[in-house]
Amino acid sequence: MKIRTPIPEKKSRLEIIPLIDIMFFLLASFMMVSLQMQIVRTVKANLPTATLATSSTKPDIVNLLVNRDGQVSVDKKVISFTDLDTLLTKRFNANTNLPVFITGAADATHGSVVYVLDLVKRAGISHVAIAVKAAPDQP
Repeated sequence: MKIRTPIPEKKSRLEIIPLIDIMFFLLASFMMVSLQMQIVRTVKANLPTATLATSSTKPDIVNLLVNRDGQVSVDKKVISFTDLDTLLTKRFNANTNLPVFITGAADATHGSVVYVLDLVKRAGISHVAIAVKAAPDQP
């Protein structure tokens, strides 16, 4: 025998959207409170300054310029393709994150720039960029 109650059964639901709102509010509150709890303590120091000091550290970057004849220059010095290959291989062995920037002259052929890009890739260098200049504003 079943005994029934006069109160109909309701299925309970958990509303998740207000719960998410409350959790974001609590997260933001705790973040703001934790930022305010930090005490910044500094020490004043009078450091000497150098008047003739120059930075001796130079970033290890290779800038290649391809002219209209297909010749390649490294740091404004013309270099042959075999010397370029050995230079890139040596520099890559010293620094595996060696960045290389290839700049083509305005009248350089596409084939010569791609050939230099192929030399760079054969040396194992993966950080290669084509350097471009913005065109002057047209009147």
